[in-house]
Amino acid sequence: MKVRTGLGGAVLAGLMCMGAPAAAAEAECAGKPSAHRLTVEVTGLRAAQGQVAVTLYPDDGRRFLAPRGKLARQRVKARSPVTQACFWLPQAGVYAIAVYHDANADEDFNRSRTNGMPIEGFGFSNDAPTKIGLPAFDKVRFRARAGESSIRIALRYLR
Repeated sequence: MKVRTGLGGAVLAGLMCMGAPAAAAEAECAGKPSAHRLTVEVTGLRAAQGQVAVTLYPDDGRRFLAPRGKLARQRVKARSPVTQACFWLPQAGVYAIAVYHDANADEDFNRSRTNGMPIEGFGFSNDAPTKIGLPAFDKVRFRARAGESSIRIALRYLR
């Protein structure tokens, strides 16, 4: 798999195709119902408008942000100060999450036409750093325990 290092690179296309409307209510968690549930809390939205797209990935660096690499995804209404999404997990274990604030609800991860840099907020599990390019996969991995788990992700905006 070819990986680009710039945030404006093609790998961020994985963020752009996060879709599938659903609410964060327990009965509407994404995925097949199981004994394991993950709640994702997204903070740092500049405005409670549009949607927040949240995508869950398995513990496989080749699948992270790759086309058809996801386990599940949700689009939830943006809320302030915290937007929540939830996922049924196949098992307790290691996962990764990518999220973006689709402020204009166009179901696209919008980037600058001049330099390709994101103009909408984004984030990753563990608030993995992204100075230039995407975070290393080992920085986004987290462990979901059996039963109920939760993770908080702070969005960042580059402009």
